[in-house]
Amino acid sequence: MKKSLLKKVAVGVLAGVIGLSFVGCGKSRVENTKDASSKQVVATTLDKIKESKKLVIGTSADYPPYEFHKEIDGKDTIIGFDVNIAQEISKDLGVELEINDMKFDGLIAALKTGKVDMVLAGMNPTDERKQSVDFSKIYYTAQHAVIVRAEDKDKYKTLADLKGKEIGAQKGAIQEELAKTQIEGANVKGLGKVTDLVLELKNKKVDAIVVEVPVAKFYVEKNKDLAITDATFKIEEGEQGSAVAVKKGDEAFVNAINSTLDRLIKEGKIEEFVVDANDQVE
Repeated sequence: MKKSLLKKVAVGVLAGVIGLSFVGCGKSRVENTKDASSKQVVATTLDKIKESKKLVIGTSADYPPYEFHKEIDGKDTIIGFDVNIAQEISKDLGVELEINDMKFDGLIAALKTGKVDMVLAGMNPTDERKQSVDFSKIYYTAQHAVIVRAEDKDKYKTLADLKGKEIGAQKGAIQEELAKTQIEGANVKGLGKVTDLVLELKNKKVDAIVVEVPVAKFYVEKNKDLAITDATFKIEEGEQGSAVAVKKGDEAFVNAINSTLDRLIKEGKIEEFVVDANDQVE
């Protein structure tokens, strides 16, 4: 009886040890799978680019001087200083560049689904976006501006003057969030393209639109019935400036991009690209 009891105890202990061993193995196996998956994601983008010998970028080419359409030698071409930067990145990787033009609010989705390898579109690395994608270092910083009809310039001098008004901003862009949080009672209308926002303003569908300063200067220069106000926004540190977006976990790709950006910044090339892009805006 005692021997039988001891046997049962021994079997129970052994089963427990085996069970713990399997639990330990299971946990290790899960962790190893996660690590392998993470490493695979990191390797995949660069491997894919080098294997296809092509870097596909996503952008929204209605944002001069960052990226915009221009007819060159009778052919519609996307140019701008973001495009210049993308060309340098592709050159350093030893591959060709392919540009995929789409609405701004669809860029991150295109990146996450693998439709594009990276996003270069004057995109701000906000905390919200960082939850979905990773970013390179900041390569260019610009302030934000409010555009109104020229006849209303004296009427809307500050953000407070725009209280409760109809405000337009690019859907999914930081300007949309700024309008919602810093213009009291504003009814914010988000549209996919800046060109559509300008039309809404000119047609009196909105009272003002919010864009970056270089973009504002371009549209005001081309539309004498529009004007830039003196209104200014408060921007959190870290959300200022533009960065390149890549898939979450693409550390190796981020490092490769940052290497090119470091070189361009050191050589003063980005400033040259900005000046050249502004000169080509019509």
